[in-house]
Amino acid sequence: MAVGLLPLILSVIFPLCGTPGAKNVPAPGIVDFAHLTLPSSPNKALAAPAGFNPKPDLITRAYALAPEQLFQIMRTTILAMPHTYALDEHPGHFQAAFVARTPTANFPDIIAIAVQPDGQGGSHLVMYSHSIYGYSDLGANLARLTAWLAAINAKIPPQS
Repeated sequence: MAVGLLPLILSVIFPLCGTPGAKNVPAPGIVDFAHLTLPSSPNKALAAPAGFNPKPDLITRAYALAPEQLFQIMRTTILAMPHTYALDEHPGHFQAAFVARTPTANFPDIIAIAVQPDGQGGSHLVMYSHSIYGYSDLGANLARLTAWLAAINAKIPPQS
């Protein structure tokens, strides 16, 4: 992926705009979603099952799939999204992180995702998307999670 002129100019103020893909973006490691603290700024979005704390912006459904299956579907679906790159992966914890970049300015956002077993053979998705730069994202993170969930759900039969 080549970086265009605008991202190179922006990299004077926002260094990561001048880098391609996930290069130099700090990986979140294993995220403790049970103790997730969200910033007060509006440049983030959370998708999680009903009853999750903190309260999610989007409610994710229950999946009648083993965590391994949902993790693989999630991973392949997201890596097929435009301007999206693998950042960090912890398959043993069913967690992965991705970088999504804006098409023109190359601004990076980090999306951490966990597949959580439901205790009955099924699983749940938790997705946290946040901007690295800026106070507001103009709804970009919520729109991204909405689109990604729709793409994942389209690959899974409704009864799953």
